[in-house]
Amino acid sequence: MTNALKFITCGSVDDGKSTLIGRLLVDTKAVLQDHLAGVQRQGETDLALLTDGLSAEREQGITIDVAYRYFSTETRKFIIGDAPGHEQYTRNMVTAASSADAAVVLVDATKLDWKDAQLSLLPQTRRHSLLLKLLRVPSVVFAINKLDAVDDAALAYRNIQGALAKFATEAGIKVNAWVPIYALKGWNVVDSQDHWCGYSGPNLLQILETLPSTPAESEIALSFPVQWVEKFHDSNVTSQGRRVFWGRVATGTLRVGQAVKVFPSGQTATVAQVLSATRQDKSNVSGQSAGLVLDREVDVSRGDWLVASDSNLEGQRQIDGTVDWMDDEPLVAGRLYWALHGHRWVKAKVQRILHRLNIHTLAEEEATELPANAVGLVTLAFQEPLMTLPFNQSRILGALILVDTASHKTSGAVLVN
Repeated sequence: MTNALKFITCGSVDDGKSTLIGRLLVDTKAVLQDHLAGVQRQGETDLALLTDGLSAEREQGITIDVAYRYFSTETRKFIIGDAPGHEQYTRNMVTAASSADAAVVLVDATKLDWKDAQLSLLPQTRRHSLLLKLLRVPSVVFAINKLDAVDDAALAYRNIQGALAKFATEAGIKVNAWVPIYALKGWNVVDSQDHWCGYSGPNLLQILETLPSTPAESEIALSFPVQWVEKFHDSNVTSQGRRVFWGRVATGTLRVGQAVKVFPSGQTATVAQVLSATRQDKSNVSGQSAGLVLDREVDVSRGDWLVASDSNLEGQRQIDGTVDWMDDEPLVAGRLYWALHGHRWVKAKVQRILHRLNIHTLAEEEATELPANAVGLVTLAFQEPLMTLPFNQSRILGALILVDTASHKTSGAVLVN
């Protein structure tokens, strides 16, 4: 069986994201009958309630937090995240997309002037699509929903698909597939509806089954963020260190006998033992959680990084980065935040705001501040060095978050340029 695919649904408010996931779960037999009986509204099954689990979500009929669900087919397993469409919850969508292998962007045909070949897309559709590009989500599928509710479904699909293709080309977004769907009844979701809207390609589930999982960044030099230090002081072993450093291999491959250096101290040692997450001895690990024991005792704490000693990875005290601002308090130059990179916390100062990205025109505009949900380019200066790479080289080394020093709220997601 192919590796599990982790994907999210996103798009504007009430485009049918939760309903689509409910349909996938029901049609793949991932929902028990007693669960279905508990999501009834006025005598009919409300598919959106299968993912909208918070009481506030059910009261308001909206998605607020990211809900994860699981299902599988004969050929593949899936982890699906239902991201909220409301602009004020864009931060939750960013969280879900940052680790996704793919994204399905839903577009509600009834909200657009589908008769016009030059129609304009909704702002949140554009915003989510741009964020998918910024977050380097490898695969993007556009699903045009509610085409059953328009007079000429074929014309609507053709015009909306054309508008999406034009926007994707302008924004540099690589689109893997387009598909017309009717999520409520399941048309082209799991069961194909031949030649509906003039479309005769694969249904959504068939498309998802063929999308690739994100490969481990094994071609880059080893980097390993230490999350937890496990101590064995009563061990009588003297041939190697008596501490296990646990974390997830961020880039490269962790191997027994490999020479490593500690960041930021610069001390060097050799990997004497590699353990899997279940404490089994391994010769090498890539892209997974692991523990390692060094050949001697070295001062290593949570937040430190272990990197290949012959790598050219170096600490940076200043970066330019694209920021998705999530805080209600605008981002202004001169403010101080905590920056979290891996498990390492350092103080970060916003030196200047270089520009703001206009999501409607994709133009770079001058700005003195970034309000909530704005995207812009900023320069950050760190109190201590961080070992970063450009985000287009590494999704892990190239990403960090900014946290308000007073409220401790996550304020922004930064992608290193």
